[in-house]
This record gives sequence, C-alpha cells and structure tokens, in this order.
Amino acid sequence: MTLTTAQLAKYIDHTNLKADATEASIKQTCDEAKKFDTASVCVNSYWIPFVAEQLKDSDVNPIAVVGFPLGAMATDSEVFEANKAIDDGAEEIDMVINVGELKAGNNDKVGKDILALAEAVHAKGKLLKVILETCLLNNEEIIRACKLSEQAGADFVKTSTGFSTAGAKLEDVKLMRETVGDRLGVKASGGIHSKDEALAMIDAGASRLGVSATVAILTGEAAGTKSGY
Repeated sequence: MTLTTAQLAKYIDHTNLKADATEASIKQTCDEAKKFDTASVCVNSYWIPFVAEQLKDSDVNPIAVVGFPLGAMATDSEVFEANKAIDDGAEEIDMVINVGELKAGNNDKVGKDILALAEAVHAKGKLLKVILETCLLNNEEIIRACKLSEQAGADFVKTSTGFSTAGAKLEDVKLMRETVGDRLGVKASGGIHSKDEALAMIDAGASRLGVSATVAILTGEAAGTKSGY
C-alpha cells in the first residue's frame, strides 16, 4: 500500500502510556500529534483533562485506556473510569478484555463486561475499542474474543496493550480482520516501529495503529528498540 505521510498519520493513535510519563512528556506527545495531524493521542485516563486542553484547537482526538493494562478490573469500575474519561474529554475508549475469563471459556462474563462498557460509551456518543492481548491467546480464542466484542456492540477490536509478552503480529491482524469483516475496525498496537511495519499492518487489515514511535514512522528516522508501544 502506498500512502502519503498525511494519510498514514490519520491511521495513528499517537500513544504515551508509560508509567513514568510526566506532564512534560504528555505535552510533547500532544505537540507531535498536532504537528503531524494524527488520528488521536492515547493516554491513561488520568491525563485526559490535560490532553483534551492541549488538543482543543486541533482535530486530533483524545483517547483513554480503561482497565489497563490487565483487564482484570470490576466492570462497574471500568464503566466509572470510562464515563469519567469521556466527561473529561475522551472521544474514544480502549478497554482491555478480561483475558483470564476468556481463556477459562466464560463467554457470558466476558460478553457482559464488554456490553456494559459499550452501552456506557455509546450512551455518550463515543467509540469503544476492545484490547484482546493477542499474544496470550490462541487462534480460537482470538476468533471468540472478536465475536464476543462484535456481539456486545464494540466498534473496534485491538491486538495488544503493548505491556505483555509481545505486540501486534501480522497473522493476528489478518485473523481479526477475517473474523469481523468490514463490520468493526481493527487496531494493531505494540511493537510497530517503522513505516514498513506500519504499512504491513494496514495491508493485513488494520484500520488504526497504536504507536509511540510516530515521529520515527512518519519521518523515516530510526525508532530504537524500546519496549511497549
């Protein structure tokens, strides 16, 4: 696939989810997102009020992660976090699936958790992405997670938090796209550090990319080998 720099930028959720992120580093992330006109800035919910203020004169959306990074949070707590983040300015919510319950085959519990978030987020007119943490799942579990997310009303399925054993893999993105067709978005996140890797993910079916190496990807500079996004 051939994309201009501006076109590629609109696939990118420019991400800063580091535990040691400071206001200065979050501001730098926002400044970079505005410079390149990315789709969004994705941060932990604590930073959403600050990010929303930084982005208010741009068309870059603030995104919050909830139940992050493990997904083992009480549903009521996730809903509260999502509602608070939206009230503070988030336009999209990226939740983490309850990986343990999925692997245990407790589809009803997993589906109800996603449904509660979807209903809360959609009631405020926003979008919900569901992070599957694909590195911890086999193909059957990835397919099942995608179907449960779709049945619960999610808008996207997403590969990874960037904080587990691996990030996005092309074969997982392809499988997710095959499972959800054109009905849901697919977000590839974690371990994407070059333009070639980004374009390969899009070719595999990704409609959004979660990356921290945005500047390197869009300028062709070396991104380094940092862990996470």
